[in-house]
Amino acid sequence: MEKHSWIHVSLADPRPLYLQIMEQIKRRVAVGDLPPGTELPSIRQLAADLNISVITIKRAYLELEREGVIFTRQGKGSVVADKPGLQASIQERELMEHLDTAAELAVLLGLSKTEMQRRMADAIEKQQRKNK
Repeated sequence: MEKHSWIHVSLADPRPLYLQIMEQIKRRVAVGDLPPGTELPSIRQLAADLNISVITIKRAYLELEREGVIFTRQGKGSVVADKPGLQASIQERELMEHLDTAAELAVLLGLSKTEMQRRMADAIEKQQRKNK
């Protein structure tokens, strides 16, 4: 599929396209690439750029608006919401999703809670050394 300059969708990804789009926009907001007030492409423009249905983009934007990530004004387009704590709340949700996935894998591998805590502590220390 074609790419927008900052959004990539894949038919090989088992997730629905609207979720792929939502996750990428939320991630960009979380890391500060899309600060509050940033205008998003129009629904029609993004659909054309990505060569996917307008309905798919509309669903992604509606869900993002419902979650408070973006704000849409009729005839004016969609912008990243100016909501205090938005970036932190998105980061927190993303962290919880990753922790849930890690916990599922730990259970599948038969790791104890203590072993998982040790591995998490090691991973945090590694990141802290990397960021110094």
